[in-house]
Amino acid sequence: MEYLIKRVLAVIPVVAVVAVVVFMLIHLSPGDPAALIAGDYATTDDIARLREALGLNEPLWRQFIIWATKLLHGDLGTSIYTQAPVTHLLAQRLGPTVSIAFLTTLISVVVAIPLGVLAAYRAGSWIDRIVMIFAVLAFSVPVFLVGYMFIYGFAVKLQWFPAQGYVNLSEGVIPWLHSLALPCINLALVYIALLTRMTRATVLDVLHEDYIRTARAKGLAVLPVLRHALMNAAIPIATTVGVGIALMIGGVVVTETVFAIPGVGRLVIDAVLHHDYPVIQGVLLVSAATYVAINLLIDLSYGLFDPRIRY
Repeated sequence: MEYLIKRVLAVIPVVAVVAVVVFMLIHLSPGDPAALIAGDYATTDDIARLREALGLNEPLWRQFIIWATKLLHGDLGTSIYTQAPVTHLLAQRLGPTVSIAFLTTLISVVVAIPLGVLAAYRAGSWIDRIVMIFAVLAFSVPVFLVGYMFIYGFAVKLQWFPAQGYVNLSEGVIPWLHSLALPCINLALVYIALLTRMTRATVLDVLHEDYIRTARAKGLAVLPVLRHALMNAAIPIATTVGVGIALMIGGVVVTETVFAIPGVGRLVIDAVLHHDYPVIQGVLLVSAATYVAINLLIDLSYGLFDPRIRY
C-alpha cells in the first residue's frame, strides 16, 4: 500500500505536465488560434466573436487556470463543431474503441505467447524460422494495407464479415464479435509480431539457465519446464504487453478509419479536420492518463510474476 501511494503521488506531476502540454497545443499552432479554428472564409467579426467565446482575449496564465479548474471538475470543454460537451462525445465513442483494444490485446496474448514459447523451444528449427518470418512480415506491412486486403478478401469476395460498421454489445455477443473480427485481427497482427519476438527472446535466455538444465536432467516433462521458464520470463513480456497497449492508440485511429468504426479514433480524425481543439485536447489528455495508468498496473504486476520483488 505504501508503494502504491508513492506511485500514485508520482503520477500526479506527470499528468500535470501532460495537461500543460495539451493546453499549450492550441497556442503553439502558428498564427491566431481563433482564425485557424474559424477557417479560411471567416470574417474579422467571426474571428473576434470566436476569440471572445474561447476566452483567448484573456492572459495565457488566466486561460490555463480557468481550463485547469474546469478539468479538475471533470469538464473537458465543449466541442466547437458540434457544441456538445467533450466528455459526452468521448462517452459515446468509447465503447467501440475499448472493445477493439480489449479484443486485440486478448488475441495478441493468446496467440503470441504460445508462438514465442514454441519458437524458443525449437530454436533454429523450421518451426522457429516460420514463426520469425511471420513476425517480421506482420510487423512490417502497414496496418491500413492489411485492413484493405481483409476487406477485399473476407468482406467483399467471401462475404464472411461486414466491411465496415460496429454492432453494440447490447445487441448480442455474436453480432458484436462478428462486427469486430476483421478490425481486431488486423490490428492484432502487429502486436502478435512484437510480443512473439519478445517472448521468444526472453524464454530462450531463460532456457539456457542452470536451473532449467537441472530440471531437464531430473527428467521433468517438457510442458512443466516451459511453464517454469515462461514464469521467469514474464516480466519483460508483461512490459511489452503494456507498451503494446500504449502503442495501440495510434493503430486504433487507423483501424477505425479503414473499417468506418465510430470510435475515439474517428472522433480524433473528425476533430482534426474541423480544427476542433477542445476535442483534440480532451482525447490527448484521456489517452495520456490511460497510458500512465497502464504503466502503473504493469509495474504492480511484477510482484505477481516474481515473488522476490518487494515493494
